[in-house]
Amino acid sequence: MKISSLSLVAVLSGMNTASSFVIPSPPSLKTFTRRTTSLSMAVPKSDSYTITLLPGDGIGPEITSATKQVLGALCTRCGFEIKMNEGLIGGIAIDEKNDPFPDETLEMCRASDSVLLACIGGYKWDKNPRELRPETGLLKMRKEMGLFANLRPAKVLPQLIDASTLKREIVEGVDVMVVRELTGDVYFGEPKGIDEKDGQRVGYNNMIYYENEIERIARVAGDVASKRGGKLCSVDKANVLDVSQLWRDVVTDVISSDFPDVELSHMYVDNAAMQLIRWPKQFDTMVTGNIFGDILSDEASMLVGSLGMLPSASLGESGPGVFEPIHGSAPDIAGEDLANPLAMILSAAMMLRYDLDRGAEASILEKAVEDVLDQGLRTKDIKQEEDGCKLVGCKEMGEAVTKLVQNVDVLDQGLRT
Repeated sequence: MKISSLSLVAVLSGMNTASSFVIPSPPSLKTFTRRTTSLSMAVPKSDSYTITLLPGDGIGPEITSATKQVLGALCTRCGFEIKMNEGLIGGIAIDEKNDPFPDETLEMCRASDSVLLACIGGYKWDKNPRELRPETGLLKMRKEMGLFANLRPAKVLPQLIDASTLKREIVEGVDVMVVRELTGDVYFGEPKGIDEKDGQRVGYNNMIYYENEIERIARVAGDVASKRGGKLCSVDKANVLDVSQLWRDVVTDVISSDFPDVELSHMYVDNAAMQLIRWPKQFDTMVTGNIFGDILSDEASMLVGSLGMLPSASLGESGPGVFEPIHGSAPDIAGEDLANPLAMILSAAMMLRYDLDRGAEASILEKAVEDVLDQGLRTKDIKQEEDGCKLVGCKEMGEAVTKLVQNVDVLDQGLRT
């Protein structure tokens, strides 16, 4: 049965407050102009772009510096310009502006062609009130910029197979794209909070999805799957959660009507978590909600061997996307030249491909990263005992990629996702 978009989609509450629960209004969703059935660019191809850089916290400034150097070399080689303006987000924004995502940063991002984010957070701010924590700034950015679709590739590179904790025969050839809905679900559902009931504290959050929120992420996932291997696995918990039953129904309707050539399957989230470890090569593209996607995409990243190798893209209906490595700020090694900049460099490649219509240039960055690994250079997080490779720091790794960008030969691989 088709469910009206004005109906209550589903609620998972930590409190039994059904009698007093007020259904929140549906989120304001603009007509889906940018990515209705295809992943189109935020801006057309140009000789000059403006991007916002958000170095953030911890190792963020170090990997940002390395990435700026690489992008500079790429622009020189390929004859175009990227103007880079730096803004504040996360802990440093709290320290300087008492706001984890200041309004001036939001406006800078909106006025840019794209946004490149390093990482946020650290022990220093862990005990702050919720509104003054770095992660709150990240959630605010996603909501204010309408970044509802998160793409997280997990591709095992031949040079790093032995860095994975799984057996070679399990991970060799793995190439998975996780498409995660980013602005709904339990992270944004209302009401939420910690109250007192019957003499004790009780915490509650609500898992809520409206039909149109599911439709738009399903279309993005269908488009991604159609450009990859043509297989899409939708992950839910429909055997328990009403919200997941709606998710399954809507995804099925969208893919069957708009992407008939895509092979759609469904899997419960607990089974998907197990199957990602048991036999990850069965997956090509996965689509799921916010909280399940948060967990599964981190799990998928470990197939590769290190969080330091994986980029991500967060895209909206229009305007700039945000591109960032999926790893954290690693405050314990900040300032020690131990960070791995490759995930942020690969995030810059995703920015070039998805926002700036520079697919050929994205391929140059990706090839340079593979070549630097072929040269046997490794940062600490991907260095294995007795692997015969050279241990390098963040700065030296960035310099090595920069040199390769100037000379590497690569065929334009277009816009394959």
